[in-house]
Amino acid sequence: MAATTESAIKAHLESLGSGVPFFRDGPRPGQAEPYGLIESQDITINSAASGDFGDPDAEITVIEIVTVDLIQRARTKVSARLAKNSERYGLAETIAVALHGCQLPDSPVPVTAVRVRGIDRFPIADNRVRHSITVEVHRPLSRAEVIPA
Repeated sequence: MAATTESAIKAHLESLGSGVPFFRDGPRPGQAEPYGLIESQDITINSAASGDFGDPDAEITVIEIVTVDLIQRARTKVSARLAKNSERYGLAETIAVALHGCQLPDSPVPVTAVRVRGIDRFPIADNRVRHSITVEVHRPLSRAEVIPA
């Protein structure tokens, strides 16, 4: 079992066999592209789905916003004057499709829904491209601390 939602997403994405490694706290030094970064951005209470706030035992449902960033090399130099595209077009979309509606069985709390909200593409320095996939994870607020094994 994963200790966090981020770790559950990492386990799910790496099980797809795309050959893309995913990291929570940044890539290893010298990590070759493509690779992914997973980061929890925000947790908000889903007031429409939460129970009676007068009941201390009522389940509190939250929406956790997680970003999955895919970092890829844009072009590869072939000769002194020629470069070819090396970006894996469609890879970000296949990752989004794999996330949308998945169950995340390794999550430390039961996940009721996973929904992809969008994909943004940003050129970044050093001939790299970043696709940022925004994901909503609907789950109950954890009542106990999860201690990693």
